[in-house]
Amino acid sequence: MPFETIHYETEGALAWITLNRPEKLNAINAQMVNELNVALGLAEANAAVRVILLNGAGKAFSSGFDLEDGSDDDASIRAELENDFNIIMRFWNCPKPTIAAVHRYCLGSAMEMAVACDITLAEAGTRLGAPEVRFGSGIVAMILPWLSGPKKAKEWLLTGNDRISAEEAEAHGLINGIAPAGGLDEAAREMALQIASNDSLAVKLTKHAINRSYEIAGMGQALKDALEIDMDIETTETEESREFNRILKARGARAALQWRQSQDGGAQ
Repeated sequence: MPFETIHYETEGALAWITLNRPEKLNAINAQMVNELNVALGLAEANAAVRVILLNGAGKAFSSGFDLEDGSDDDASIRAELENDFNIIMRFWNCPKPTIAAVHRYCLGSAMEMAVACDITLAEAGTRLGAPEVRFGSGIVAMILPWLSGPKKAKEWLLTGNDRISAEEAEAHGLINGIAPAGGLDEAAREMALQIASNDSLAVKLTKHAINRSYEIAGMGQALKDALEIDMDIETTETEESREFNRILKARGARAALQWRQSQDGGAQ
């Protein structure tokens, strides 16, 4: 099928999925979620493909889910959150190894998607982070505590830090390594080819065994419970959230964030 928001191509044993809305910093909208699902299905069904790689076109990996693409009524919000959650976890649960190659900015739920991949590589100078609380939003897939531990996850998520360096992310288990500027795709390709050269069944079952240990520890149910809490965050209005959203719609994100910081307890 023709894709409009992503690019899909195969390279021998590798399938490349590229987020392709560079004019929007590859913000992930509903159409992109649908196309990612189709592309993953193609890669999973292709017996020649042994490893799936995810990257972003243009000057950044992704700024996260598109704030302009949100729904208003509770039923639509729930459907949207579930679709977003499911596409993130498809990379975790994919029967084939997944590698994310991120650069410049990897923020919000795009970071969750990237770290849900089996291996995540970042270009030097990349900034990661989850600024959701600054916008009155929640975390779609609460995967960070399972990777970085609760202390660091609370620090990052409760402050809304969106300037986590690649070095800090690597030190706390969010990424596997840092590639030099201009060398990200080649580093990801080399990693993918190394995996692809191994026995495919052994690779598949080894990934399954690792994921199964997290499932036994309760990760799957914990993520579903956290998604329900995110639903509460997204559908509960307060005086603060109403004023923030009014400014956001009228004057944009920068003005809304400045207003929040000007309130008691809002200083950064």
